[in-house]
Amino acid sequence: MRLRQFMATAALAVCATGGAAFAEVTVSHSNSPDLDMADQVAALMGAEHATVGAVAEDRLAALATGPKKQKTAKAAKAEDPAQPVLIRYEDTFLAAQPAPKGDTQWQCLQNALYFEARGESLKGQFAVAEVILNRVDSRDYPNTVCGVVKQSGGGGCQFSYVCDGHSDVMRDRQAADKAGRIAAIMLNGAPRGLTAGATHFHTRAVNPRWARQFPRTAAIGAHLFYRQP
Repeated sequence: MRLRQFMATAALAVCATGGAAFAEVTVSHSNSPDLDMADQVAALMGAEHATVGAVAEDRLAALATGPKKQKTAKAAKAEDPAQPVLIRYEDTFLAAQPAPKGDTQWQCLQNALYFEARGESLKGQFAVAEVILNRVDSRDYPNTVCGVVKQSGGGGCQFSYVCDGHSDVMRDRQAADKAGRIAAIMLNGAPRGLTAGATHFHTRAVNPRWARQFPRTAAIGAHLFYRQP
């Protein structure tokens, strides 16, 4: 098999050099039984050696390895994954982000942040976003942002603004812009490092029954955060 591969490579080299290497080699076509087979093999091997020797090293390397495969965009992306978003909980960092826009899920998260946490610090608003996205990832809750924030049960809504009877119009443009930027950052895969996987929160003004059963994970501004066991 190795001899066959070597002869195939030599044949390719012959094509590259136009067959000039065989100009000085004569192979007998005699049918005489006295013709020594070893002489024929030696002549052929010598011809192959001369042919290979006449081809430049880079050309031989190309013949041996074959054509290079072009990387697809998907393969290139896999080799160079996107860097994680690094968050600074500062107004200057938020203002430097692209203008907020997105799909329906982004709008639902923006609304939830605006109506549930617009009076909180940046950390407080990012923390509420973490809770919503942690619920999306949990098997115990709907698997979309809109499904989570609009979920009802237990005689009420999971997020009070949904069923408080007030209009859900974001009149404070600055607060709406901030909520939209936070929503876009979090939906783009920013790390959730504030609440240690919290799935619940409440203001310090209330004391829900479940808060005595769930471990508290963080206290940020007016909100206390908990993780469902």
